[in-house]
Amino acid sequence: MLSTDRLKKLEQVYRDGLLCDVVPFWLEHGFDKEYGGIMTGLNRQGQLIDTDKGVWQQGRFAWTLGFLANHVEARQEWVHAAKRTLEFVRKYCYDPTDGRMYFHMTRRGDPIRKRRYAFSESFMCIACGEYARLTQSDEYAALARKTYKVYGDHVDFPPKFTDARPTRGLGHPMINIVTCQRLRESIGYEEANDRIDQAIADIKKYHMKPDIRCVMETVSPEGDIIDHINERTLNPGHAIEGAWFIMNEGKLRGRTDYIRMGLEMLDWSWERGWDKEYGGIIYYRDVYNHPVSEYWQDMKFWWPQNETLIATLLAYQLTGDEKYARMHTLAHDWTYAHFPDKEFGDWFGYLARDGRVCSDIKGNLYKGCFHVPRMQYECWKLCEELLAKGPLNLV
Repeated sequence: MLSTDRLKKLEQVYRDGLLCDVVPFWLEHGFDKEYGGIMTGLNRQGQLIDTDKGVWQQGRFAWTLGFLANHVEARQEWVHAAKRTLEFVRKYCYDPTDGRMYFHMTRRGDPIRKRRYAFSESFMCIACGEYARLTQSDEYAALARKTYKVYGDHVDFPPKFTDARPTRGLGHPMINIVTCQRLRESIGYEEANDRIDQAIADIKKYHMKPDIRCVMETVSPEGDIIDHINERTLNPGHAIEGAWFIMNEGKLRGRTDYIRMGLEMLDWSWERGWDKEYGGIIYYRDVYNHPVSEYWQDMKFWWPQNETLIATLLAYQLTGDEKYARMHTLAHDWTYAHFPDKEFGDWFGYLARDGRVCSDIKGNLYKGCFHVPRMQYECWKLCEELLAKGPLNLV
């Protein structure tokens, strides 16, 4: 189903979308030439409707540009914007009282809000790693390690909930995998394999439920399903994202057990998340098919589609199984029919279940220059590899 002609067309779509559309859109409209960093509050045309800066998005933007400079070419505009963004973050986004990072800043760098989780740190450390590799900077390599320690140790603010119903979440071990993968590649982080192995073991032990073919987003500390509405809620796109992180680790290290685990996560999450009526990955599901409390539960957000495109194409490369070729074709055709803005560039982020655009905003504190370009790069390179060597048939 993924013929040579199809792969060549996909390769062009992903490459050109990355280099000629999405990254140029954000450099032109979002990059703050005065203060450094990125402003993601853009309307459809790319006009600023809010100048506040999310710290997540600073790290993600700097990582994207540094990664592309290291893996595509060191374009001056990419290197300059990455440098100015990292300078902004270093100057303003670390709380001097405890070394943790803020979440939400004014344009000029005044802190507005801090969150209990440490994802600002996870994105900043990989951005520092790419810039260290690009510039051969020991200073940025040291900052990458220092910032990762905060994330890796998961030093949180006081708990959001009481201890009446303790939980563990999929997010921390999943992001830990990809964070360590990026740091291993960029600065040779020595503890990466051990930390990745532990994170994968935790996901398998606590979050995967083979008896009901499910990856739980939230479980008890012991890994039990908590039969309450919030804890029953699944996020199929999140599990699919984790699936391709784990498959990639298996591909890199020759761990077929990791490849099989990632395939299971993809299969189960596709079964629960793919909308058989309208197409696309639905945002939330209940593990027992009860109603979900969040009103956006059946919407189609941009990023789960991005993760599904990577995971299905990678699964096809690793296995040669036509099932994954069909899944990728379904996901690609639906996504590209609805999300890219062919008039003004970049992608819409928020669609109704049937694919109608709910909001034509291009960015906010959560959507910026990250998921789409990461997907475009990963899928571009997977197409290149498939055209050169065909499926690997590893499992």
